[in-house]
Amino acid sequence: MVMPMADGRFISLEGIDGAGKSAQIGRLAEWLRSKGHGVVTCRDPGSTPAGDAVRAILLDRHDLHLAATSEMFLYMAARAQLVAEVVGPAVARGDWVVSDRYLLSNIVYQGYGVGLAPDTIRSVGHTATGGLMPDLVLVLDVDLETSARRLARPLDKLESRGDDFRRRLREGYLTEAARDANRVVVIDATADIDDVTNRIREAVTARFPHLA
Repeated sequence: MVMPMADGRFISLEGIDGAGKSAQIGRLAEWLRSKGHGVVTCRDPGSTPAGDAVRAILLDRHDLHLAATSEMFLYMAARAQLVAEVVGPAVARGDWVVSDRYLLSNIVYQGYGVGLAPDTIRSVGHTATGGLMPDLVLVLDVDLETSARRLARPLDKLESRGDDFRRRLREGYLTEAARDANRVVVIDATADIDDVTNRIREAVTARFPHLA
């Protein structure tokens, strides 16, 4: 069962690999702390012992070839644990949560990317999370050239799926953002890191005016 929200708020950052989420999550968390809020950061999958173990299977085990449905359920299992151990308790005690990915990643990666039905993933996700969804989702949008240039390191299993896969992911994010425009905001993340930070703060302030 999901705990009541108290005064805590929940923000997730999304986007294709190379969008710059990690840097912006740190900046957003520090900015929120400067406003006097307790802030918890996490990553999905991960941030719990069970979630980290699942993450290793999903992203690091190149020798394992998972069926799309198996992959989706593993993400859901890690997310259920994340809600139970991290997100739910933090929000209930009045902290803010800033997460590197959440359910929208499943919808986009296993739905638009791999071919499962997005509405099926949404339904399973509601069960896995107990209905605890972010108050605001920030999609950091970059073109494929920018994404590839920024991924100048060894790639994990998902990142290795190529440009056609990334193209479907980007289109999926933009489609889902249009579908839920009141909660999902697209941020142009091709700009300078400071410009992106400012755009994120503007989007967060628009959703939570008391932060202005």
